[in-house]
Amino acid sequence: MTALADEIEYKLEAVQATPLQPDQIDSTFRSSSIDLISATLGGKILAFSDQWFAEASNLLTPTAPIRQPGKMVFTGAWYDGWETRRHNSEPFDWVVVRLGVASGTVKGIEVDTAFFSGNHAPFISVEGCFNANDEEVISWQGTRGKWETILGIQECGPSQRFGWKLDQPNDKQYTHVRLNMYPDGGIARFRLFGHAVPVFPQDKDAIFDLAAAQNGGVAISCSDQHFGTKDNLLLPGRGKDMGDGWETTRSRTKNHVDWTIIKLGAPGFIQNFVVDTAHFRGNFPQKVAVQGIEWRSEGEPDAEAEGWQEVVAPSKTGPDQEHDFASSLTDRVLTHVKLIMIPDGGIKRLRAYGKRAQ
Repeated sequence: MTALADEIEYKLEAVQATPLQPDQIDSTFRSSSIDLISATLGGKILAFSDQWFAEASNLLTPTAPIRQPGKMVFTGAWYDGWETRRHNSEPFDWVVVRLGVASGTVKGIEVDTAFFSGNHAPFISVEGCFNANDEEVISWQGTRGKWETILGIQECGPSQRFGWKLDQPNDKQYTHVRLNMYPDGGIARFRLFGHAVPVFPQDKDAIFDLAAAQNGGVAISCSDQHFGTKDNLLLPGRGKDMGDGWETTRSRTKNHVDWTIIKLGAPGFIQNFVVDTAHFRGNFPQKVAVQGIEWRSEGEPDAEAEGWQEVVAPSKTGPDQEHDFASSLTDRVLTHVKLIMIPDGGIKRLRAYGKRAQ
């Protein structure tokens, strides 16, 4: 880190974190955690110090930043990110974000300065808190408040993805985070990778979606996600277009299937599954099937692991609709489910409704 970091007035404790290369970020986090502040999950910008050139809400856009050379707006060149004025008189610019889940634990962070060059953020840090009162959190503005360090001051650079994996992640829960930018500049995207800490119904017989990301569900692996990522399957709502679902390439081989494995938010007894093909009108799968497993070994099960059992037999699907399938193993505890597309196509959401086993 350069000597400029020593001039930063707002000091934070040093948190041990391992820097990641851009091509390591997704492989490090995407198979075992979720982006806790993604706008599609419900993450929300509550307050910011400034957003003169580009809006802070862009930070939470789930898709990669884009560039439109030559596009000008009232404030100057258009940028897909958050950009503040020059010559900040305060120690740093900041943005306060409420997580899209009830609370979460953090494993790592990504800050992407894509297409910001010469106006990028030189340094960043991230703080967090657990607080049920949004107004109190907002009232701290750019002061110390009750913020706790998640990631200490880190150097950034122009037009690049920067990732940090916390060396000693803990079970500390957060409801809000503050991204600090020293002293000003631009950031395209901000990701907070970790695990949701859901608030489960007190009634153990209550039926709810055990696969939902907000309830701790994670899509851990898949055969292919060329057009849309597996993580979209577990998001709330029915989305806005084909871009926020899971879609694979067109298969050309006989007996091909695509699949994705979801770790449920808690072991449970699944009563029924809902497979939603919303917006997929000419590219929905011909059929779908679902398998389940109670995984007791270390790590996560792969597609060929012993113990997968059929819970929904291959069943026809149609365009742009929700399909409700009863589970054939309602009395068996499941920890993971495998959604299978026959042979390929696109699915918007998967719901696994059941009750907790513990």
